[in-house]
Parts: sequence; structure tokens; C-alpha cells
Amino acid sequence: MSTMQFGADTEFSNMCGVTLMNTPIGRIVADVMGAKDDVELTEYPSMIRVDGVNRLIFDYDELTDALGQDFDGSIFEEISSTHYGRMVHLDDKTILFASPEDAAEFIGFDLTASS
Repeated sequence: MSTMQFGADTEFSNMCGVTLMNTPIGRIVADVMGAKDDVELTEYPSMIRVDGVNRLIFDYDELTDALGQDFDGSIFEEISSTHYGRMVHLDDKTILFASPEDAAEFIGFDLTASS
């Protein structure tokens, strides 16, 4: 029987991740990300899980260099499916944050409740 708990008593994992399609482009993106510190790859026949501690940064210039062809947000959306963590798309990168507060701070969003 599992001892995993759900609800308010669970602790913050500080993890975020995305599932990439196991295609030629997805494979290269996963390899680039897997070479980074605190990133773990889990491979399945048709997909690759990319999980990271605190945040994952998919830098489009870095991925363009690795692929030998342009990489941008539309290609990221094409090769990715599910994700967990807060995702922020910028012109030059996509960032996944484990903490919603970190994502809000990054984009300048005020989380303070107002009346």
C-alpha cells in the first residue's frame, strides 16, 4: 500500500518538467537539456520526460545551434505535450518554474491580494 500523502500536508518538491515527443528534434532538445546540472531525463518509446530542480530554461539560441536549424516557441509547442510547474514563454526562451512565486517575480506579477 502506498504511503504517499495528498493535500495540504505534502511538501514542495521544487521540481518542474515537460514531456517531449521522441522525434529527431525532441531527442536533440532532450540531450541538450539532459547535459545541464540538476536535469534528469526519463526515456519512453514515444516520449522523453525532462525534469529539473527549481527551473528549466529552454534557450532558443542554444537549441538552434544544437539542431542546426531555427528553434523557437512554436517548435517547442510542437514537440512538447504535458508539463508541470509554471511555464513562461519569452521571445528567446521558454522557462518552467517549480515555484509559482518565482514565476510571478520573474514576469513582474504582483501576487498581493487587493480589495
